[in-house]
Amino acid sequence: MKQTLLIAIGCFFMSIAVQAQDFSAFQSKQLIHRGDTLPYRILYPEGYDPAGSYPVLFFLHGSGERGNDNQKQLVHGGKLFLEDSIRSAFPAIVIFPQCPTDSYWSNVDIQSTPEGGREFYFRTKGKPSDAMSLLLRLVKNIRKEEAVDKQRLYIGGLSMGAMGTFEALRRAPKFFAAAFAICGGDNTANVKKYRRIPLWIFHGEQDNVVPSTHSHALIAELKRLGANPKATFYPAANHNSWDDAFAEPELLPWLFGHTK
Repeated sequence: MKQTLLIAIGCFFMSIAVQAQDFSAFQSKQLIHRGDTLPYRILYPEGYDPAGSYPVLFFLHGSGERGNDNQKQLVHGGKLFLEDSIRSAFPAIVIFPQCPTDSYWSNVDIQSTPEGGREFYFRTKGKPSDAMSLLLRLVKNIRKEEAVDKQRLYIGGLSMGAMGTFEALRRAPKFFAAAFAICGGDNTANVKKYRRIPLWIFHGEQDNVVPSTHSHALIAELKRLGANPKATFYPAANHNSWDDAFAEPELLPWLFGHTK
């Protein structure tokens, strides 16, 4: 009961924080398919030309930002892409989809431990979650309907969104030119599906929500398979290692510097 109350209070203040930010430049849209809805916010480059050709970044939020208000997903990362220097240096289409409350970006079984922690068991097979199915449909639609450079599609995310990033890469590896994952995880058996995609993995070594051992294991397997992923571990950071990752000056130049 106490934990539920704390989560509710946290979501309440998060909602206030999001509303306090001016995210109006992100247009509010939604994908509807067979009765299911995926809300998303889309930021077009300044001077967007519908006849042009722009890179696209899909950013996947964490579990705390799930819902259908189409705004909470902007709380982490949304401000970064509104900075004048970023918009000027990287004219791209940036998309923040929002996972429904009753779904999850990736197929993972989460079990509580006696010590109060959580253990993650990532699946290797099976149908994608409803949220992932809608996300992949959104990617396909954006490729067809917007002024997109199909050689420069990117994906990244944090926590649940990083898990979703790995899953999207294995389910649609031909779509993405590069990706980044912050404090996430995956089954190492899935790595072979995306070993050829440039990947930058971030994690806080003190993470008590998603242990950094998940990222270490993925990196070891990628290297074993001949890949050369970038990896940044923050010795003092807990789960919110996205604050450090977003502050990395080379993150966006590295990401947008890749093509298929």
